[in-house]
Amino acid sequence: MKKLSVLGSTGSIGRNTLEVIKYNSDRFRVAALAARNNIELLESQIKEFKPEIVAVHEDEAADALRKKGLPVEILSGEAGLIAAATFDQSDMVVSSIVGSPGLVPTFEAIRAGKDIALATKEALVMAGKIIMAEASRQGVKIIPVDSEHSAVFQCLHGRGMDEVRKVILTASGGPFRNRKHADLDSVTPAEALKHPNWEMGRKITIDSATLMNKGLEVIEARWLFDLPIAKIGVIIHPQSIVHSMVEFIDSSIIAQMSLPDMKGPIGYALSYPERCSDVLPSLNLADMRELTFEEPDRVRYPSLDLTFRALKEGGTMPCVFNAANEVAVDAFLEEKISFTDITGVVSSTMDSHNVSKYETIEEVLEASETAKNRAKEIIMEKIEI
Repeated sequence: MKKLSVLGSTGSIGRNTLEVIKYNSDRFRVAALAARNNIELLESQIKEFKPEIVAVHEDEAADALRKKGLPVEILSGEAGLIAAATFDQSDMVVSSIVGSPGLVPTFEAIRAGKDIALATKEALVMAGKIIMAEASRQGVKIIPVDSEHSAVFQCLHGRGMDEVRKVILTASGGPFRNRKHADLDSVTPAEALKHPNWEMGRKITIDSATLMNKGLEVIEARWLFDLPIAKIGVIIHPQSIVHSMVEFIDSSIIAQMSLPDMKGPIGYALSYPERCSDVLPSLNLADMRELTFEEPDRVRYPSLDLTFRALKEGGTMPCVFNAANEVAVDAFLEEKISFTDITGVVSSTMDSHNVSKYETIEEVLEASETAKNRAKEIIMEKIEI
């Protein structure tokens, strides 16, 4: 029986993780849950999965949850989150906290020797060098939960990286793949939140529309698979059936395919090196009729050029890239800036950053905070014009 800490349990990945656990209760048990402030959903999760400890972000939310008289220890703040991530009864931590707040608990879980089912890609984007080095020191396995990285992980199984010519990450292209460039500036948050294939949280859905999510995944892949930039590519695949591919040095390509449902990669991460049975409905290829691929339009998706710039400049720049995007996405959802301003804010924030090397998590967090403040200044300048 594998005991799990689920960080971000009320989010999309967290809810899907608990579904996988529910239907594989002979293999998995919830030891700890952590969520932001959705205490109504968290209360029902506590009653169903009976964790030993629970953490929420705000003290007020923790107090409200305690008043419900639930038979569980309730913690709050970053200390509570770290306690859930490092809980001694847990064998594996599902890291699915959205954005930069997931970095520290993921790092602390690794330091505590926990295997990681990683959905919080920002941990590697911000501090990949530190995260992977610590995982190596602790003998910790990091199993990807993102469908693209799970696909690559499965395609690479049992093969050396010296055999790999290129890792090819697929992207749906989001809801505006065929919209005229001139019309993108008028896109509304409601339109951008209508992803054609996947049901995801608000932030990742916007990132998918700008292809910023694919940029973050490129940086994650660089660290997760120890790849040089030249060996990472992106291709648009609107059907979201091929989740990613690996081209080998003999020019053969292996792809991983399934219906677009996060329970597939979650189930594989939890059960690795085995598999859970019947996590997803079967894929009927005859029903697909066609699977298409196309090169991404770099004018439509300027986030890709920003991604490779961040990787090439290295050091703290990927962290700045991520931090500025988080601020810009929030501003767009609040209708303070336009859809096309998102990448503009990221670009301007990167332009103003002096790249430095980092050796500690504290240095990474400082760079992130500085970048967020600069991005907010840039947004205010846009608003005031």
